[in-house]
Amino acid sequence: MSSPDSAQQDYIEVNKNAWNERTKHHVQSSFYDHDSFLQGKSSLQDIELTLLGDIKGKSILHLQCHFGQDSLSLARMGAKVHGVDFSEEAIRVAKETAASLQLDANFTCCDLFSLPKYLDQSFDIVYTTYGTIGWLPDIQAWANIVSQYLLPGGKFIFVEFHPLVWMYNNELTAIRYRYFCDEAIVEQESGTYANPHADIQPKTIGWNHGLAEVIQSLLQHGLQLDDFREYDFSPYAIFPDMQEEEPARFRVKAWGNKVPLVYSLVMHS
Repeated sequence: MSSPDSAQQDYIEVNKNAWNERTKHHVQSSFYDHDSFLQGKSSLQDIELTLLGDIKGKSILHLQCHFGQDSLSLARMGAKVHGVDFSEEAIRVAKETAASLQLDANFTCCDLFSLPKYLDQSFDIVYTTYGTIGWLPDIQAWANIVSQYLLPGGKFIFVEFHPLVWMYNNELTAIRYRYFCDEAIVEQESGTYANPHADIQPKTIGWNHGLAEVIQSLLQHGLQLDDFREYDFSPYAIFPDMQEEEPARFRVKAWGNKVPLVYSLVMHS
């Protein structure tokens, strides 16, 4: 039987390999439209822009930043940004892009729970969005990281896909997984959400995290809740059979506006 440390390393290595593979296809995809981003288009969506407000001069820690588009969009808004991701390929692209655009952003390549070994700084805002916590087994440890890096009175801004969606099979036709976090979800799929036709079959290990688990973990680490919202749309068409009913508002055709697809939290230290 594997020890807890070796089991943790297994999920990190498996998922890191998957994201290194994905990044190469994501940078070239129409989903991320990197060429338009390089020409000045923001990658941020209305949900997070509303929650962020004026961030000029603010220091922001962006957890699980992928290849840095959101980090650099925040920098374009006048923030001083530090992005973190465990994918070497993603951080390579992020650093190259920041340098070419001459933006005030730094990046660290490490897994989230190892961050204190590499970064000793506090921030006005800790920020993380869309498809992040499902790769983490321990939400208490995640909440501790968030709390640790916030300045007194600092804000945590979080937008995530709703845990209800992750209960379903890939076709969204039947409930397959528990809402509550227990066993790891191990999958091997063809392609990637940004390019379903990509010639890759990455293996991934993930976990579902319910709303109570997430909110309670943050409260237990000293954060106070300012704002909690649920949204009946997704800004991204990452689920099957979605239609764009309004600009950047996608819904599953069979579900309409009957279920939440995204939720957001704003909390302060």
